[in-house]
Amino acid sequence: MIKIFNTLTRKKEEFQPITAGKVKMYVCGPTVYNYIHIGNGRSTVSFDTIRRYLEYRGYEVNYVSNFTDVDDKIIRAAKELKISTPEVAERFIKAFEQDTTKLNVKPANHHPRVVNYMQAIIDFIQVLLDKEYAYVVDGDVYYRTRKFSEYGRLSDQSIDELEVGASKRTGVEQQLKEDPLDFALWKNAKEGEISWPAPWGEGRPGWHIECSVMATQLLGDTIDIHGGGQDLEFPHHENEIAQSEAKTGKTFANYWMHNGYVTIGEDDEKMSKSLGNFVTVHDILDKMDPQVVRFFLSTTQYRRPIRYSQKTLTEANNNLQRLKNTYENAVFRLNDAISSLNDDNNKKDEFKQLIDQFIIEMDDDFNAANGITVVYEMAKWMNRYIEQNTVSYEVLKYALDHFIEILTIFGVEFEEKLADKQVEQLILERDEARKNKEFIRSDEIRDQLKEQGIVLEDTPQGTRWRRKT
Repeated sequence: MIKIFNTLTRKKEEFQPITAGKVKMYVCGPTVYNYIHIGNGRSTVSFDTIRRYLEYRGYEVNYVSNFTDVDDKIIRAAKELKISTPEVAERFIKAFEQDTTKLNVKPANHHPRVVNYMQAIIDFIQVLLDKEYAYVVDGDVYYRTRKFSEYGRLSDQSIDELEVGASKRTGVEQQLKEDPLDFALWKNAKEGEISWPAPWGEGRPGWHIECSVMATQLLGDTIDIHGGGQDLEFPHHENEIAQSEAKTGKTFANYWMHNGYVTIGEDDEKMSKSLGNFVTVHDILDKMDPQVVRFFLSTTQYRRPIRYSQKTLTEANNNLQRLKNTYENAVFRLNDAISSLNDDNNKKDEFKQLIDQFIIEMDDDFNAANGITVVYEMAKWMNRYIEQNTVSYEVLKYALDHFIEILTIFGVEFEEKLADKQVEQLILERDEARKNKEFIRSDEIRDQLKEQGIVLEDTPQGTRWRRKT
């Protein structure tokens, strides 16, 4: 049984989805005004790993992750770059997709954009106005925070503690509010800024309302899992709960999950754009193997901080290379493996115990650090087994298949290596194609073998082959 640490209750709870066998999961995506930094990348990879593990355990996951493509930061970037706000958003959405593809992040089932949900946002806000959870001031719309009795529960803060912090804020917006804790649902249009018509005036949505609308539109009033970075716990997710539950009268999300920070330097300082100490994923991938970066990000338990340094990246590279070596050695050992040895079942049972242990570790709040430790034990087992004089084909294939499947959870994909028997079978097929003057098929096979580092030599005695060194 999978257990999840629920930020809302601050304890591990048995995961019980709303619908048996299915998971409705929403993860806050990036505000697309720049390349994502490694901290954003950590969140994206962490929840992709969680999604993959849920699928490994047999769940059908409906995974939604948004793009915030209307925001103050995007408007500022547009002015700096001297292009339109939509052009900024489009540029960095494409950059996000390119970078996360390199990190082998599966695309979400839905990647909603705010601009496509504007009418739904306006309708949502109108319900809050009708219920008097919101009010209009000079074209701005604010949410009455104190009207929602459980405000502060997610971040474990009392309304009085929050008021002390909010009362220190200054500016025109604070003067317009009924209460310093209130937050914007709709912002009145400023000259030259992108805007949409609404009953209370031209403007654009506040940040928090966007996710509430897109999540409920695509997944329903109550979802199973809502995730995001630790920095989103307050105020973003706190505000999402307040406005969503005020509108629907239902629990917004049953499980709240937040990944830890990426730290940098000897003092383990949090990495962020606001502190100016960030490194973009785009720049890292220009210098590093994307699989190594993915492995580094996915093999720490998602709630724990992770230190970014050359040392930790080197460790990830070394560990990943050992796993790849195990895979390649096992694939080639299959060539001379023998079918149906007497110890087949005993050896399979040995490896299955490791699979069961992996599941135990990962079921415990997706503990990737403990899970990957079991994978290293799997590699040791396989390395010892393939050194035996006689190896069972069935046992080694069983272990190898599960080894590959489990590592896919961490985003690791192996370059498929053809075993000698497969090479020889393809050469026979190529010889037959040439004999029948099927030259297109013959060339396809040659190219396929060439990609695998197989060099063919056509001689009067037949086709010879060797592996390119």
